[in-house]
Amino acid sequence: MYYPLKHKRFIQVEAAMFTKKLVADCMTHSCREVLDGKDNLRLDACCQYGADVDLFERERILARADELKKILKPDAAEAPWFTTEQEDMPDFPSGKSVRTARFKDGCVFLQHDNRGCAIHRASIENKWDFHGTKPHICRLFPVTYDDDSIVIAEDYIDYSCAFDADAPSLYRVQRSSLEAIFGAELIAELDAAEAAVLAAEPKKLPVVKS
Repeated sequence: MYYPLKHKRFIQVEAAMFTKKLVADCMTHSCREVLDGKDNLRLDACCQYGADVDLFERERILARADELKKILKPDAAEAPWFTTEQEDMPDFPSGKSVRTARFKDGCVFLQHDNRGCAIHRASIENKWDFHGTKPHICRLFPVTYDDDSIVIAEDYIDYSCAFDADAPSLYRVQRSSLEAIFGAELIAELDAAEAAVLAAEPKKLPVVKS
C-alpha cells in the first residue's frame, strides 16, 4: 500500500514505513539473521552483501584511503574495495554505480577489529562529516527508493532489528538521513503522510486486568 506525495521527485511512499519498526541504534543491537526459518546471530548482517555506491561517493571514499587502511585489517586494506563493473543508475547523482566488494563473509568495509562500517568509523575518529562519503544507500537502509517511490528494502524482514515491538518506526529512525539526502521539502511531505497514515490506523485500547 502506498500513500501519495506531492513532491518534484517522489510521487508515493510505502505506507508501512510509518508503522513498521526499526531498532534505533544497531550498534547496541545483537543482530540476528532470521531467514528461511533460521535464527542466527550475525552482527552487521545487513552489510554482508556489499552496497551500491555512486561514482561520486566512490571517489570520496578513495580520497580517504589512507585513513581507511589504518582501520581495515591488512588483507582487506589491500584487497579491491569496489567491483569494476558499472551500472547505469539514473536516480543516482552521477548516473552510475559500482558495488562495494565482498571480502570473506561480508562487505570489505566490515573487515576490521570492531563492529560497523569502517567509513563511518573513520569519520568519527578523524572528525569529518560522513555525508557524501558513506554510501547513501547504506545511510538509508532499510528505507530505499525505486524510480519515483520511497519503499522498504525487500530484505528488511530478514533481520532481527525489524521485530522489536518497542522500537520507533522506520521513518522516525531514518528521517534525518532522508532529509540529509533529499531535502526538507520531502520531509514536509513525509511528515504529512505519516500523520495521515497513523490517523487511519485502528486505535489500540489499553488492556484492563481483571
